Amino acid sequence: MKWPSHGANPHFLYEAMNLPVPKEKLDFSANINPLGPPPVLKENWGKLLEAVTEYPDPHGTILKRKIAEREGLQESNVLLGNGAAEVISLIGRMLAGNQAVIVQPAFSEYEEACRVSGCQVQYHQIPDTWAWMDDDLDAKLKKADALFLCNPSNPTGAYYSKSIILHLLEKCRSQQCLLIVDEAFYDFLADYESISQCINEYPNLLIIRSMTKMFAIPGLRLGYLLADPAVIRKIAAFQPHWSTNGIALKAGELCLESESYIKETITLIEQERQRLFLFYQSREMLVSPSRINFYLLKDPTLSNQYSFLQYLLNRGIIARHTVNFPGLEGEWLRFAIKGPGDNDKLMEAVDGWLDSRL
Repeated sequence: MKWPSHGANPHFLYEAMNLPVPKEKLDFSANINPLGPPPVLKENWGKLLEAVTEYPDPHGTILKRKIAEREGLQESNVLLGNGAAEVISLIGRMLAGNQAVIVQPAFSEYEEACRVSGCQVQYHQIPDTWAWMDDDLDAKLKKADALFLCNPSNPTGAYYSKSIILHLLEKCRSQQCLLIVDEAFYDFLADYESISQCINEYPNLLIIRSMTKMFAIPGLRLGYLLADPAVIRKIAAFQPHWSTNGIALKAGELCLESESYIKETITLIEQERQRLFLFYQSREMLVSPSRINFYLLKDPTLSNQYSFLQYLLNRGIIARHTVNFPGLEGEWLRFAIKGPGDNDKLMEAVDGWLDSRL
C-alpha cells in the first residue's frame, strides 16, 4: 500500500485503503487552527484582492520589517517563503551533498529535502517517553553538517525547553554544525520560550516558522526563516523571484496584528486538550504529552492501529496515520484538536470503537 505522505487531502487516504468516502466527514489529520482565519482577513478581503493585479514586492519588505521588529532582530535576519515547506526545501539545497541528522519522529519533509539534494541522512531517535535523550548524539554530530529538530514536535506535540535548545546549540557549535529548529507550531504554546535572540550569539541557529497553522491560511502558503544574515543570503540565492504572492504578504501583515485571536486560540486549545486527555485517560487509551494543537493516540491493545484507523474512516473521522514516521511505523494515530462539537464527535467515535471490541 502506498500511504499518503501528509495529512489533509483525505481522499488520498481513502483511496490508499480502498474505502468509500463518506458524505459527511471530519478531518483531524491537518493541524490547522479550528477557529479558521482571523476575522481581520475577512474584513479586509476586498483590499487583499486588489493585490492580484500587481506584482508583489520580491523582498516582502513590510512583512519582513514587522517580523524583525516582533522578534527583536534585523530585516537581514528574515527570509520569507512560500510556506515553511519552501524554506525547508531551500535549506536542503544549501546542504547539498552534506550530512544531516534528523531528530525522529519528525515531519517527513526534512529528509525528503535533504535526500533530493544528495545529502546523507542519519536519525537521532527519541524514545516513546518523548523525553529528550542525548544518547550517541555526539558521535553523530562529529560527522554532521546540520541537525534538524521540530519543536514543538510534529507528530508528538512534545515541547523541548529553551535550556535544551541552548544545550544543543553548544554541542552543534563545537562541531561546526547547524542547528535547524522548526517552530511551525510555536505560537500554540501557552508558555513558549523564545529562542530568536539566540541567533545573535549562535550564527549556526536557523529557525523555521509557519504562518499557515495558527492563522488557518494553508492555501495562501506563507512561512519564514530566522537566521544569521550570512546564512539568509546563502539560502536566498536558491529562491526564485516573487516566491511569495502579494495576497499572502498583505495577509501576513494583518495576521501579525491579531493578538486577541492568538490568545483566544491558545485558550480554546488548552481547554479542549485537557478535556480530550481526561476522556482518553478514563478509557485507558494512550496519548503523547502534547502541549499544542495535536497529539498522538494509541489503543494499547493493538500493536498496529490499522483496524482502529479503518473503523474511524468508515465513520467519517479522518486521523493521520504514522506509517511514515520513523520510530512510530503505524503504532499511533495523530489527531488535531478541533472545536468542542467536532471533538465531541471524535470521542463518540472512539467510544464506538471501544464498544466494538467487546
